[in-house]
Amino acid sequence: MKLPGQDAIARQADEHLVTHRVKLPRKMVERPIRQVGKRLAMALLVLVATVLIVYVDREGYHDNADSAVDLLDAAYYSTVTLSTTGYGDITPVSDSARLTNILVITPLRVLFLIILVGTTLEVLTERTREEWRLSRWRSTLRDHTVVVGFGTKGRSALQTVLATGLRKQQVVVVDPSGKAIEAATAEGYAGVVGDATRSEVLRRAEVHRARQIIIATQRDDTAVLVTLTARQLNRTAKIVAAVREEENAPLLKQSGADAVITSASAAGRLLGLSVLSPAAGMVMEDLIQQGSGLDLIERPVIKAEVGKNPRETGDLVVSVLRGHRVLGYDDPAAATLELTDRLITIVRATRDTKVTPDTRPLPRD
Repeated sequence: MKLPGQDAIARQADEHLVTHRVKLPRKMVERPIRQVGKRLAMALLVLVATVLIVYVDREGYHDNADSAVDLLDAAYYSTVTLSTTGYGDITPVSDSARLTNILVITPLRVLFLIILVGTTLEVLTERTREEWRLSRWRSTLRDHTVVVGFGTKGRSALQTVLATGLRKQQVVVVDPSGKAIEAATAEGYAGVVGDATRSEVLRRAEVHRARQIIIATQRDDTAVLVTLTARQLNRTAKIVAAVREEENAPLLKQSGADAVITSASAAGRLLGLSVLSPAAGMVMEDLIQQGSGLDLIERPVIKAEVGKNPRETGDLVVSVLRGHRVLGYDDPAAATLELTDRLITIVRATRDTKVTPDTRPLPRD
């Protein structure tokens, strides 16, 4: 099966000149332009103050050109003095002028240089600090979650996963839009700007060391290419992908996705259920919103439940996961719970409600 636009995306993936960079979350700071503007205003204020000081005490200065020192001469002297140029054509000759230079103008000169040179030093320091943060981030990132696409689907998937206890520091967002990555870093996620169909971009997201990958792109053909690339880089990660058209779901599974969600069909089924029974639609919507109301969670069987029927547990059991088979609560094969089983249950959401991740590798077709 050949998806529309697949050739174009493949050609784009083969291009060598692609802009991609990593952005880490950071505290809100002033814009660089505003910071530079403030420092320039401070430098100008120091210059104006120096001009006024020299002009007030102009009788104590000598100009080699015409002896007298006017406002323009005071401005000229202040400029060359603060910049440490010092041509020597205007000099302080009186004791008061020289004392003022020692006690007032010299400290102002130092302050002026600190303001200007400090801006350059801060830029260099910020670059060094950012490189250090990136290096430290890469060295400590393990078993994280990579989310490709920070649109509505990607955000909703992240909210659900975070409700189960995942920390934001363990999430990396990949999106070709710089604005989307800025929004992601503002929320506390690390972000990579770039085309996720390219292996280099996914490597920057450390996808080869990720535990799970969520693919929520806008196009089905893009999702196929991202899945192929991600599976090539990481053979063991759990990959979940979303597609618009149901006919493309088998192609995603063949590409390496462990689970495929058809967003259009799922929304349509929820709409149909809500038409037949608005109350049932509300219950389903509540179940898929993790962290509030009723939650659908997966947990292991505890020792006290071994040998019991699913109906005899304290939770409302929907299904039993045995090996790679999903058994209904009324399936005769699940009549007796085993220690290695896992339960899909419906519980009332609380702060202590958590999904225990199933780390077993899923079977490949």
